[in-house]
Amino acid sequence: MSGKATALAYHAAKEQEGLVKVEEENYVWGQGFGLQGNACSQETYRQQFRQFGYSDSTGPREALSRLRELCHQWLKPEMYTKEQILELLVLEQFLSILPEELQAWLREHRPENGEEAVTMLEELEKEPDEPVQQGVSSYISFES
Repeated sequence: MSGKATALAYHAAKEQEGLVKVEEENYVWGQGFGLQGNACSQETYRQQFRQFGYSDSTGPREALSRLRELCHQWLKPEMYTKEQILELLVLEQFLSILPEELQAWLREHRPENGEEAVTMLEELEKEPDEPVQQGVSSYISFES
């Protein structure tokens, strides 16, 4: 087997391994967040884009090409407006800066955008009736 064929076979195996790992670790994340469509495959592409490493490629040109491909598969610029894509990126970053408990709570409640996520958190802060909400509300009050 040539060096290039070996590299491609290795890359394909690593890609498949990564796909399984991504689906296992973050299955819930893509359920309803951001842009509509096939949330599971969109989430898989998001995770592959975020987890892609230079060592997963045979060189800089392939690395850049693969990142572009994963980005297009995730954000689907041919289907969505710039505003929708920006909102998805802002929501992702917003969720990533929250404490894990708030991230988990929001994943369960599936906000469509950043404003909806903030509204949900504000409502949660007002109604700390359930034990889970009390723990989450302490983060909101503490961080405010």
